[in-house]
Amino acid sequence: MNKGLILCGAMAFGLATTILAQTPAQLKYANTITVEDLTKHLTYLASDEMKGRDTGSEEGKIAANYLADFYKNLGLSAPVNGSYFQNVPLVSTNFSKVTLQIGKTKLVENQDFVFTGDGNMAKAAKSELVFLGLVSDENLAKVDVKGKLVGIWAAGVRSNDLISTVMDAGAAGVVIVTMEGQANFDRIANRYKSLAGKGRIGFDKATDQRPVFMVSSDKMGQLFATPVETLKEAAKTSPETIAAQKATYQVVKTKTPVEAVNVMGFLEGTDKKEEVLVISSHYDHVGVASDGDAFNGADDDGSGTVSVMEIAEAFALAAKEGLKPRRSILFLNVTGEEKGLLGSEYYSENPVFPLANTVNNINIDMVGRIDYEYQKAENKDYVYVIGSEMLSSHLKKINEYNNITYTNLILDYRYDAADDPNRFYYRSDHYNFAKHNIPVIFFFNGVHDDYHQVTDTVDKIEFPLMAKRAHLIFHTAWDLANREQRTPVDGTNTRTER
Repeated sequence: MNKGLILCGAMAFGLATTILAQTPAQLKYANTITVEDLTKHLTYLASDEMKGRDTGSEEGKIAANYLADFYKNLGLSAPVNGSYFQNVPLVSTNFSKVTLQIGKTKLVENQDFVFTGDGNMAKAAKSELVFLGLVSDENLAKVDVKGKLVGIWAAGVRSNDLISTVMDAGAAGVVIVTMEGQANFDRIANRYKSLAGKGRIGFDKATDQRPVFMVSSDKMGQLFATPVETLKEAAKTSPETIAAQKATYQVVKTKTPVEAVNVMGFLEGTDKKEEVLVISSHYDHVGVASDGDAFNGADDDGSGTVSVMEIAEAFALAAKEGLKPRRSILFLNVTGEEKGLLGSEYYSENPVFPLANTVNNINIDMVGRIDYEYQKAENKDYVYVIGSEMLSSHLKKINEYNNITYTNLILDYRYDAADDPNRFYYRSDHYNFAKHNIPVIFFFNGVHDDYHQVTDTVDKIEFPLMAKRAHLIFHTAWDLANREQRTPVDGTNTRTER
């Protein structure tokens, strides 16, 4: 990339005069983000003794206190009425009995199906399982879904809206395929099996009779006694050709309160202190497997959490030496991301600082590894940048300028593609800011074999690369905190071709 062209674009954009004047200071404080410090913090937080830092667990509370003590020692303010903690009211829901029988086949939970919905029924319900396939007005006109379990095909698309559409049409419940192939489903099923008995963490909402059973594409074919490829073709325009099956199912649940917190440290700005930049990660993970092995969560998201800590320290050191940022910065470590972005959702609905004054969210979730795409690449100095131009065309340019000036990483935007099936833009905590039209930028290293496995351990972290990524995030944050104008909102959350 031509640095001169970047500089010309930046000057037209109002960037260069601010950044170039502050370059020596930025480099000094960026260099306090070191491999040694990142290693020290992550070795503790992702140790076996922390037992996977599950949401609301004793180890999760220890991790929260570790963060709070760190922010206190930096001299950051406790912004929640003198506390570093924002209580997040959650409950653990146990589905003590979930059964599903199609025809004469009794399916095994967390083996043949995964229960992802809601419901509470003392007696088993009897119904029909009908095949709808793709959720469209045309298919809904051909298949009577009222009072029935409905088989839908949602591989590679956002399923919640499809489920709502079918339930609103009168369905009693849904049997859904969300991914192709048995192997992909088995990974999800094994994870649910490991977590069985621990309860599903969430907000205490009224029970919604919305039983949703996730199955593999292969299993859906078996349930309808139809080859998978035939079923997929019928899913498009002829779902009525697939014969209905008899179904019996039951869901029984109980709720228990869970104590969980978001952790935050606050650095007040100077002349623009009413405006707030939020730098976030999720500090907890998913606990231990059924055999007692810890899901250490070194990359997910220990890497993001210790990066936030080190970036906070760099800003705090600058402030102590008289270089406070113009805007205020909230360092936010949220709970319950793995349970459905719960902590960030709670913060966005109960903000400590007004969302109207929140200029940006920088979210760091998994920045310590090299993914499948780059494992064999000659240059592995990359980071995925997600959502940086979704809501503001300026944010992407700001990050690119800081990258070419300071870090020279490969900035990979593939997950911003309109047809990307992973939908990462909607799958981490930044989205709970984006949905309120706050421009966000999500830094991510991609998926690897240890993603959501007990093998996500500290010894596999690429600390020098992780430090370089943290340097880029620090420089971009410094820019956003000190520039004259906040980034304008000139886009939407709707995906478009880029």
